[in-house]
Amino acid sequence: MERIYLDRDWKFAEEYCDEMAEVAYDESAMEDVLIPHNVKNMPLHYFDESIYQMVSGYRRHIKIEKEWKGKSILLTYAGVAHQATVYVNGQEVAKHQCGYTAFTTDIAEYVNYGKDNVITVRCDSNENLNQPPFGFAIDYMTYGGIYRDVYLEVKEASHISRIAIDTKLSDRYEEDGLMYCKRSAAYSKVHIVNPSDSMKLVQYLRRKGQGEYYKAGEEQVTGRVTIVKASDSEVTLWEPENPALYELKTDLIDEDGNIIDSMVTTFGYRKAVFKTNGFYLNGKKYKIRGLNRHQSYAYVGYAMPDSMQEFDAEILKYELGLNAVRTSHYPQDQAFFDKCDEIGLLVFTEIPGWQHIGGDDWKDIAVNNVKDMIRQNINHPSIILWGVRINESVDDEKFYERTNIMAHKEDPSRQTGGVRCYKKGIFQEDVFTFNDFSHYGTNAGVSKKASVTPDVKKPYLISEYNGHMFPTKAYDSEEHRQEHMLRHANVLNGAAGESDIAGSFGWCMFDYNTHKDFGSGDRICYHGVCDIFRNPKLAAYLYAAQSDATPVLELSSAMNIGEHPGGNVGDVYIITNADRVKMYKNDELLKVYSAKDTKYKNIPHGPIKIDDYIGNALVEKEGMPYKKAEDIKGLLNQVAGVGLYKLSPAFMLKAGYLAAKYHMQMTDAVNLYNKYIGNWGGKAVSYRFEAVKDGKVVKELIVSTSTKPHLELKASSQVLKETKTYDVAAVRIRALDENGGLLNFYNDPITLEADGPIEIIGPKVISLQGGMGGTYVKTTGKSGKAYLNVTNNMGETIWIEFDVEA
Repeated sequence: MERIYLDRDWKFAEEYCDEMAEVAYDESAMEDVLIPHNVKNMPLHYFDESIYQMVSGYRRHIKIEKEWKGKSILLTYAGVAHQATVYVNGQEVAKHQCGYTAFTTDIAEYVNYGKDNVITVRCDSNENLNQPPFGFAIDYMTYGGIYRDVYLEVKEASHISRIAIDTKLSDRYEEDGLMYCKRSAAYSKVHIVNPSDSMKLVQYLRRKGQGEYYKAGEEQVTGRVTIVKASDSEVTLWEPENPALYELKTDLIDEDGNIIDSMVTTFGYRKAVFKTNGFYLNGKKYKIRGLNRHQSYAYVGYAMPDSMQEFDAEILKYELGLNAVRTSHYPQDQAFFDKCDEIGLLVFTEIPGWQHIGGDDWKDIAVNNVKDMIRQNINHPSIILWGVRINESVDDEKFYERTNIMAHKEDPSRQTGGVRCYKKGIFQEDVFTFNDFSHYGTNAGVSKKASVTPDVKKPYLISEYNGHMFPTKAYDSEEHRQEHMLRHANVLNGAAGESDIAGSFGWCMFDYNTHKDFGSGDRICYHGVCDIFRNPKLAAYLYAAQSDATPVLELSSAMNIGEHPGGNVGDVYIITNADRVKMYKNDELLKVYSAKDTKYKNIPHGPIKIDDYIGNALVEKEGMPYKKAEDIKGLLNQVAGVGLYKLSPAFMLKAGYLAAKYHMQMTDAVNLYNKYIGNWGGKAVSYRFEAVKDGKVVKELIVSTSTKPHLELKASSQVLKETKTYDVAAVRIRALDENGGLLNFYNDPITLEADGPIEIIGPKVISLQGGMGGTYVKTTGKSGKAYLNVTNNMGETIWIEFDVEA
């Protein structure tokens, strides 16, 4: 039988009482809710994190069919934050002490067949619980509620409980850039409840969603765990460029030939290993380039459906051009992992925790979290590393011996890592994973491996960088936003230049809500390369430019001299993945920049500093001889970079020499500077940039003074489809000029209005920050056309249309 999702028709109360577990409890005062659910929706910022800390209650009625008697009735909660006690008809049936892993219980002996039954959940979301990640300060909010799916599975008394697959590859070869294997086998450990040696297991394979299954293996049941070998002649290997997935169908057959249970498991053929000199997938070396991701959202915390989990994975892969993600600091939703499998995004996932290690009971729960994390996620080919240390915790040799033993027992095929924020120490994992926050802007981007790890022969991976070293808001000054981008470039370039560093995960994907002890005092941590609504900051374009999938062309400055001290724009960078960029000033070509003009030589496409604002103007408009024009132009462009008030003695000496050589006065140089570069008091100029790839202009950027600002609405999807629960679309909102440039100081309020079968999540009036903001719309159980209308402070309204399928 397929899963029966129970995400609808729940009752909720913020205050739990013992009577709530009783069948006859009066539910009239309880609120109707759907799952995923957050116990308390929050403002964007400036709120007290205690508002979601409570002991709340959920109730749901369900009819148990008479035909189910004698079967196992498995009730699963995919995620309840953070301590869940489950009752069925007044009897306690399960207690789970982790908000980030699923749990399942057989409720067959507690139900009334053919009648109404009541499921109750006592949900404790207080942050003083004696379980990970709690016990001390935490740099992220933990929220509360039943925020992942709830479902039933009805099975025979003898059934398959879980399957763990390990693939073996022989005769790998590459063709047209893709990896294949001539001989392969999928060894699966099939766990069976109530097994009998008269039963057998038969397995069938196919490429996911393609064609018919074909028989691949058969084995007589030998006990609670039976290993089955499913062989295939030739398979396509899973890799980021071609994430080939397969489906393994496992039938449990009784002695009479009847199929009593069947399970389809999605997996991929691949071999992932960290070595002394880096990370290898299917024998090919990859430099890991990723970001850390929290699973939180504005207003609703963790409570978002599959579509939003999938959208984050798509942003990481397609908008930010990454090949990896770290799920900081806990295992995340199955929908997120599934999408990573589907699109080819490598994953480093880890047990819940942040710095603090508790007592014996606390440690026992943490070790169990290792087991649950691996059992629930072992078949995801995207996962390449298990994190078995509490993030940034101190050494605890006995404790971490237990977590590593548990990880290798549950999954001998994958390596372990343990994220730390200090060098050396006791190294018990397979991969030394270190948060390298050594870069402060002017020094080396990364520390040398030998200075960090206690054993240079073991693999090394940077698990965090930047982040708190340089928090950046979307509305910070231009210099600040550029420095944020450059610091990310410095670390990426530094890591790429070290052949023995497997790669790096930047901190972090997007801004997130955090506790009063962290962030900027407004309950937001501004460490992201995107804002909290996933709008890109300047640094995001740097990451996007490292991929060649989509043309990227961005400038680090709006070229407005009044924004900068002394009217000096300073250094300006082109961010692009093009072969060449043509720069025009008032439609006159100044210079053609190429990829080799960057100083960042280790990454595919480093930022390119603009070094010419004059072009041939001194020759063509001032009549200067070529040599004189080049000498003077060099000085003027140098002033453009540092400003008139930061000139070095060496510069002044050279300027004096050229003034004498060409019989020029200081006023002559100043006039030329103001005419061609500074332009203070003059008419604003327009710059145009053309990105050229393979001889064709693939993207154009115009930087000019704005006269016609407008709002842009961009939805994650304009088709909303309810399945097991409500659906949500993220709507990112930006204020742009007539050329598509972001208006970073547009912080005006806008009004949101929903029309049709959708409703807005969060406030109806918001203010953009740094020209960016966002909202979410969710379905209401009805079908039809729907519209989100957005009105600015001038009364101008634009809208976006949705097709809603209930």
